[in-house]
Amino acid sequence: MDKQRFTLAVLTIVPLVVACGSEKSTSGAGDGSGSVAAQRPVTGVDWQVQSITVNGAAKKVHGKPWLAFNAKTGKVGGHLGCNAVNATATVRAGHITLGRPSTTRMMCDASLMGTERALLGLFNGQVDYRVDQDTATLTSANGTIVHARADK
Repeated sequence: MDKQRFTLAVLTIVPLVVACGSEKSTSGAGDGSGSVAAQRPVTGVDWQVQSITVNGAAKKVHGKPWLAFNAKTGKVGGHLGCNAVNATATVRAGHITLGRPSTTRMMCDASLMGTERALLGLFNGQVDYRVDQDTATLTSANGTIVHARADK
């Protein structure tokens, strides 16, 4: 290769190499630092229910309801405010298919039972989920939206 072609090749390739390596990722923390934060999975976490919305109406959360999705067993377990719950749970990227719930059968204060009824709206169908740092949002096809925080 003669000197002129070599110089042309270098002048063509060097800007491409520099351009490819100079972009910074803004995913994760969004600070442009180039670091990528790993998104918390929905499985393997105890999610403490913070708020429930049913058909556009916010419901007050009573008790200390929580849900935990287990990818290994294909189950969800938790507490609905009054009764314990478990069901099948197939987790895929952005979606969870929840089976028919099985609960204990205690009767509690009406406020706890109201929280329980609202949370049961997540079961027996597909739920979309999104995890943003320590917060999970679960949205069912019937209009039930649950915001939960990862237990620390």
